Amino acid sequence: MSHNSENTGIFRGFKTLSIMPTFTCPAACQDCGTLSSPKERTNLELETILESIRQAKELGFFNVVFTGGETTLRWKDLLQAIAYAHSLNFPTRIVTNAHWAHTLEQAGERLDELIRHGLSEINYSTGDEHTRFIPIERVINATVAAAERNFRTHIMVELKAERRVTRDTILEHSMIAALTPEQMKSVTIIESPWMPLNPLLIGQYPAGVAINKQNISIRTGCDSVLQTYTLQADGRIGSCCGLGLRVIPELNVTVAKGKDFLKKAIEDSESDFLKLWIHYKGPEKVLAWAAEKDPEIKWENMYAHHCQICQRIYKDPKVIKVIREHYAEVISDVLQSAWLDEKFIPERLAIALKA
Repeated sequence: MSHNSENTGIFRGFKTLSIMPTFTCPAACQDCGTLSSPKERTNLELETILESIRQAKELGFFNVVFTGGETTLRWKDLLQAIAYAHSLNFPTRIVTNAHWAHTLEQAGERLDELIRHGLSEINYSTGDEHTRFIPIERVINATVAAAERNFRTHIMVELKAERRVTRDTILEHSMIAALTPEQMKSVTIIESPWMPLNPLLIGQYPAGVAINKQNISIRTGCDSVLQTYTLQADGRIGSCCGLGLRVIPELNVTVAKGKDFLKKAIEDSESDFLKLWIHYKGPEKVLAWAAEKDPEIKWENMYAHHCQICQRIYKDPKVIKVIREHYAEVISDVLQSAWLDEKFIPERLAIALKA
């Protein structure tokens, strides 16, 4: 059962086109996964943005996400791109730090304009790093304005062992607490590990968050690699959601030139066995497998975010050596997982639903 109109590629699930119109951001968070900051001035041409959306439609992609950098810094182009994606029946989402929500009134005006142009969902990023530059009150204003409109909203909060901003502190804020239960139905707050960009640095997380032999069994494949294709502000296209793309060259598969660059990105990505392995098994299990071959590779209780593990896989010479020498041993297992996920299980589900 395929979700792609052209049955493009091995992965047959819903594909996402993620677009970074700019690397510029009013914040300069330490360990920013996209290396964004006020000093960055790289911008993507609107023509390329619109062409990528057109190609995504032809290839049967499911939705379009605008992220960054801070995507709202390209306000007019952003609105035009959202409107174009909406005209092609794409669900659309933006990821923003809500720097623009100085007041509740301003937040509402911005949201109304986004909604008029066809936005389907908004994601706010915050936490101790973000609030060094963007006051939490702006995220609160933006959240309340969205909730008052019953607009689908997600808040992603940085997860560290020591922090001031948490899911609970947001829920306890007087403006959030004043929302009705009905309004809160449109709001989701999630905590996600804030990872060091250096794959050998160990982040500090609450107990039980970092992976080890006791919890690795519950980790699944990466739902970003091969699922999300990210058009970056410099024109490169990566085969994952964006975290780490600028520091892992191997995840960048092509550039946005020509009429079929998105199709080429899919073909190039899925011809890379390591990307298939990461997608269907997950970077945690790839790293643990490598450590079984070489006991000098340490990994337990070092990582909470799979993107940091992905960096370790691509950058650690010991891990690279094990993969190159032994990857053939897992080919059949990975391909079987792909067959189960993309053919056997969907076909059986389709039969069951028709019964």
